[in-house]
Amino acid sequence: MINIPKPTKTELAILNIMWQISPATVRQIHEELIKNGKTSYTTTLKMLQVMHQKGLVSRNSEQKAHIYQPSLSKKETQKQMLDDLKNRLFGGSISSLVLQALGTADITKQSEINEIKAILEKAEEES
Repeated sequence: MINIPKPTKTELAILNIMWQISPATVRQIHEELIKNGKTSYTTTLKMLQVMHQKGLVSRNSEQKAHIYQPSLSKKETQKQMLDDLKNRLFGGSISSLVLQALGTADITKQSEINEIKAILEKAEEES
């Protein structure tokens, strides 16, 4: 997996949009971004330029409007950020991370409980 710097909160907001509509132009991304708050077009453009420099997004400059897309999938980004959190905050212990997450989570949907049980059963079978 490519090791890319962790996105900031704002960069994650942009990536969440891009995972739904990419590849996309700055204008398309900006139109989605302003639905959740006020920001200028130039701010969106600057953010995408910074994200490109950091390696978070790739850019196709062949057309008049630059086309951007995320460098990593949502799942790859989640894995990378979770690994970082596990290592920095939980000393590399996945069980500590999971126990903390489950202890503070409001798990009320039976479907979520069943999904967690299925993951645990699968992990048990593979070990």
